Amino acid sequence: MLRVSEIKLPLDHLEDAIANAILKKLQITREELIGYSIFKRSYDARKKGEVILVYILDVETSQEKLIKERLKKDPHVIVTPDMTYRMVAQAPSNCSTRPIIIGTGPCGLFAGLTLAQMGFRPLILERGKMVRDRTADTFGFWKKKTDFNPESNAQFGEGGAGTFSDGKLYSQVKDPQHYGRKVLTEFVNAGASPEILYINKPHIGTFKLVGIVQNFRAQIEALGGEIRFQSRVEDIDIENGKVRGVTLASGEYIASEHVVLAVGHSARDTFQMLFERGVYIEPKPFSIGFRIEHPQKMIDHCRFGTQAGHKILGAADYKLVHHCQNGRSVYSFCMCPGGLVVAAASEPGRLVTNGMSQYSRNERNANSGIVVGITPEDYPGHALAGIDLQRRLEEGAFKLGGGTYEAPGQLVGDFLNHRPSTTLGVVKPSYTPGVHLTDLSSSLPDYAIAAIREALPVFDKQIKGFAMDDAVLTGVETRTSSPIRIKRKEDGQSLNTEGLYPAGEGAGYAGGILSAGIDGIKTAEAVALNILRTVKVQ
Repeated sequence: MLRVSEIKLPLDHLEDAIANAILKKLQITREELIGYSIFKRSYDARKKGEVILVYILDVETSQEKLIKERLKKDPHVIVTPDMTYRMVAQAPSNCSTRPIIIGTGPCGLFAGLTLAQMGFRPLILERGKMVRDRTADTFGFWKKKTDFNPESNAQFGEGGAGTFSDGKLYSQVKDPQHYGRKVLTEFVNAGASPEILYINKPHIGTFKLVGIVQNFRAQIEALGGEIRFQSRVEDIDIENGKVRGVTLASGEYIASEHVVLAVGHSARDTFQMLFERGVYIEPKPFSIGFRIEHPQKMIDHCRFGTQAGHKILGAADYKLVHHCQNGRSVYSFCMCPGGLVVAAASEPGRLVTNGMSQYSRNERNANSGIVVGITPEDYPGHALAGIDLQRRLEEGAFKLGGGTYEAPGQLVGDFLNHRPSTTLGVVKPSYTPGVHLTDLSSSLPDYAIAAIREALPVFDKQIKGFAMDDAVLTGVETRTSSPIRIKRKEDGQSLNTEGLYPAGEGAGYAGGILSAGIDGIKTAEAVALNILRTVKVQ
């Protein structure tokens, strides 16, 4: 089979246009074309109103041998690579070791699923609730029907933080071994639409993710794995630099010499415990800022022109970056087309925002983080100093919003003109429990406020209306990525703690659902290979 790339066709091309393009590209007859499938479909929207679809196709033809020779110098015609995932190990019949995984976010789920598929019967511990109970708690808090629950919210519970997001399934991670394909395939096996295998920038959406997460749980359990909810790990038993087991908040002790740490970027109490136990942790850069909301129709028109609203294009997104005079970089983060700004707090008395979209992406507003990159030089001190900074900013936002989990907000026009906001304009903020209009200039460090004020008019030149007076800023966004990295060796284990496998976003090795899933698979492989070495030694 041949992989043919850079097949460009109009947005509204006819049904047989792809086949005709293949015939022309490969210089074959229709009888010589056996069949084809779409490997990837993206679009080129650089010319507004003239969007072009770009395909990568896997083609089966009776003339493959001749075509390979004739087009051997054409980089757009290659042999279709084998992207089949193959297990690196299989649990031996005499293996009594049972690995523990802490966390059921994307990383923990894929580590658990992969270990279960290899026969290692993992035990997965989750501090929060099952996804449907967690969803009831989270939406209840957003709608002011239930109190905030620090163990069941947008950060903690089955599915992790990715459950209440846009469900994006793309990443900038280089993946020559095709782990990403396994992640997408497993999502399809769990109920996601097969289109995520080929469309550009695939996403799932929160409501669909709930059912998919449940199906992952069922698969893991059917393969001999076990998942326990409301089972927070209070302590990790480390003896002479080696993991021996974990202690739950209930007091129960569970022995294991292989513990995967897939806790996500908000498990601050766990990070503190690891720090106190002497596990090597170092600070890493992250970003801070606000959420910004615009009318989605405005973004659609700016990106697609007269083709805005086309069913293939859907709601438009954007990606922006500006390097400021003060040396800071401001960029758009986690853009959610047709989405909502949501309350993502995980600790009482602290306020955090994030973005979320459903699969349909049909809410009236577009939102994204507008964030400023910061480094450990901005929060000097111990390894957890970045967490201290996050907490100070989140506490300040909570107070600025009135101390009721309403978020502090400000119109862009007022923000740029250094005046507090008192009334909303045409853009109605989507954040619930509600937005308290104020002056956001005190909610972030001065360098971050100055950088965002410089960047917004620059972004307006790329997307007309981006700095419109009535666009709404909502504070604060502090959980763009983990502020720490729990360093690990090539074999996946902690730099100084044997048997501990730091993984995913919380450990500083992923950023988003796809990359977290990939890291979960790789970590599962590391655990399996290390267990097999131990079994052979015994």
